[in-house]
Amino acid sequence: MSISTKTKYITYITILHLVLILLVYKLLFENKALFIASEVFLLLSASASIVLYNNFMQPIQFVKSGIEAIKDKDFSIKFVPTGKGEVDVLIEVYNMMIDQLREERIKLNEQHFFLEKLIEASPISIIILDYDDRVDSLNSKAKGQFERNGTELTGKKLEETGLPLLTELVGIQDGESRMIKTNSIATFKAQRSHFMDRGFRRSFLMIEELTNEILESEKNAYGKVIRMMAHEVNNTLGATDSILQTTNHLLPDTDYRDIKDALHVASERNQQLTRFMRNFADVVRLPAPAFERTDMGMLTRDVAVFMQNAASVRNIRVQSKAEEGVFWNADKGQMEQVLINVIKNAIEACESGQEVQIVTMQDHILIRNNGKPIDSEVSTKLFNPFFSTKRDGQGIGLTLTREILGNHGFVFALETGHDGWTEFRIEKSQ
Repeated sequence: MSISTKTKYITYITILHLVLILLVYKLLFENKALFIASEVFLLLSASASIVLYNNFMQPIQFVKSGIEAIKDKDFSIKFVPTGKGEVDVLIEVYNMMIDQLREERIKLNEQHFFLEKLIEASPISIIILDYDDRVDSLNSKAKGQFERNGTELTGKKLEETGLPLLTELVGIQDGESRMIKTNSIATFKAQRSHFMDRGFRRSFLMIEELTNEILESEKNAYGKVIRMMAHEVNNTLGATDSILQTTNHLLPDTDYRDIKDALHVASERNQQLTRFMRNFADVVRLPAPAFERTDMGMLTRDVAVFMQNAASVRNIRVQSKAEEGVFWNADKGQMEQVLINVIKNAIEACESGQEVQIVTMQDHILIRNNGKPIDSEVSTKLFNPFFSTKRDGQGIGLTLTREILGNHGFVFALETGHDGWTEFRIEKSQ
């Protein structure tokens, strides 16, 4: 156990004065006047030693008190000058230091508060990782995006979250960014960066959804092309068909039968091409939804009955069940078109003996089938404008479906699950 400087000093002064008192007693005891004078001097010396000790210890006490205040992160304590030069210099230095620390702390707290508010209010999802690359915290946008249905991400690594988007980000390096497409439609830009926390490196992820911007850009691009094509093709087809019809009527039936048949085939082909272009133009001319209170349970049942005949021909079962009183604010006609397109695709994906299930709930509609699963490469292209896997498909159905659901503000996804069932999910807007 170490002995403090204070104890050493007191011990030293005590022993020194005891020795001096003993020597004075031995040497000057016979001379009473000199003996008393020496004893008084030694008492004054002891008192002076105590005073000097206190003077020496006072700065140390100031320093000790200051250190304790700093340890407690209390930067409000300041010392008053004592009138003693050396001590006052120390007090002045301490007070200046504590003022600067307090100002720096206030500045850092203000910056930290501002940064927290900025992160919390950010329209981009931000996930902050700890030193072990586990999720430490999320801002409001990220919580709303990822922590649904009681999902808790804090303390988990990205690969442990079970979320496809976050799993795709495993292995992304600091400074790297990626474009990720999930659920066939949602497109995200993710970037990883880092910051220093108490001298150690920590990473964070910024995830921005680009779906609406990309869809709007695509729509503007293909809309302009379709309008130009429709204008040129319709003008040409209209004039050409008029000439064909006129020529067909002018020719006699007896001598020009082969030519009249050829003209009839050409006219029919013109009309088919006109319908083909009209289908494309319908996507661009799609009117805004006329919202009304719609019984979605009844609507899905009616569409299921309507599509039953097409399914029966292929020996495919169509089952529909709905909760009671499912009402959405939607355009009934447009939503009917969506359901017909989706159920038709589900039926075409099935083979004899398989089935299509339609489930209508208060907050979502689920159309699922156990037919041919969607290939992972095809999955990312399904909702691309006019993409089709069918030999004679135009890609109009899903493009039109995407536009209608997007205009309604409904969230939707199409994917094949681990159980082999392919699901088209439509979620009601809040």
